[in-house]
Formats: sequence, structure tokens, C-alpha cells
Amino acid sequence: MHSQLLPLVGAAILIALTPGADTALVVRNALIAGAPPARRTALGTTTGLLAWGAASACGVAAVLNASAEVFTAVKLAGALYLLWLGLQAIRHAGAHEASGRARSGSPFRQGLLCNLLNPKAGIFFTALLPQFVSPDDPALLVSLLMTAIAAAASLAWLSLYATVVPRAGDVLRRPPVRRALDRATGVVLIGLGVRLALTRR
Repeated sequence: MHSQLLPLVGAAILIALTPGADTALVVRNALIAGAPPARRTALGTTTGLLAWGAASACGVAAVLNASAEVFTAVKLAGALYLLWLGLQAIRHAGAHEASGRARSGSPFRQGLLCNLLNPKAGIFFTALLPQFVSPDDPALLVSLLMTAIAAAASLAWLSLYATVVPRAGDVLRRPPVRRALDRATGVVLIGLGVRLALTRR
């Protein structure tokens, strides 16, 4: 068990550093609403990650790998959600409410749904976790521990985005630049939604 912790931490860090829909959403909310909502978005995505890891540890996420119909349904729901978020970002580019909340709803809920509606997260845990569990280990407890390590790495990295992006300088707060960044983020989210829709298991 102890010999597997260092490789898992390394894998978790590499995965956290890989940009994806979660990163794009955190950056988008950081630009629109500032650091606190972006941090809540990061917490939401991490909660979704924990849910997928727990489901994988209990064997539930394996259903996604076994059932093409379930995988397709979750995949399409996630793709539509990313497309909707992207269109919202483009539509409201440069605009933000006085309350500091992102226009598309609760930042935490956005992050949670963004992760839960991505079936690749479930399949990832189903494929990854068994590689770090030896026959002598209590599989459920070790899998949950490793899920927590991966989630902590993801939360730390996304929270760094949430903190740094709003402080990147006055240039990011200029309306033309903000509108351009919002539109660019919207395009990225739409692209990620299309890619998810076309993804095969």
C-alpha cells in the first residue's frame, strides 16, 4: 500500500494539471464573477470527482463501462450541459451581476454537474484505481483513500486557477478584454462538449 502512494500522487497531479472542462469552467467563472465563485466551482467539480471515485470503489461506475446505452445517455447529457454553458458564456460575454454570481446559476452546482455528467471520469477511476490496489489491501478503503488524494490534487490546482486568474491584472478587467476572454472560454466549453459527444468508450 505505502509503495503505491507516491505513484498515485504523481498520477493525480498529472491528471489535475491536464486542462479540461473543469478547468475551463473554473476559469470562466473566475473571469465572470471573481475568485470566491470560482473556488466554489472548483469545490463542485471536486465533489463530483469524489462521487465518481466512491462509485468506482463500490463497483457502480463499472456499469458505464459495461453498458453502451448508459454511457451514451450520460455522455450526451454532459455534452449538452457543456454546450449550454458555452453558449451562455458567449451570450453574456463581459457581463456579470452585482452579486458576483455567475449568470448560469450556482457555481458549485455548475462544477458538480460538469463532473458528474462526464462518464469518462467514472471510467477513469474504474481503470486507474485497481492498478494501485494490491491483493493484500482492503480494496474499498484503499480505493477511497486514493480517490481522496486525486480529489485533493484537483482541488488544489483548480483553486490556484480560481485565485490567480482574477488577480492577473487590470487588463483582464477591461470590458473589451473580458468580453473576448468570455467568448473564448465559451468556445472552449462548446468544443469540449462536442468532443465529449463524439467520445467513444
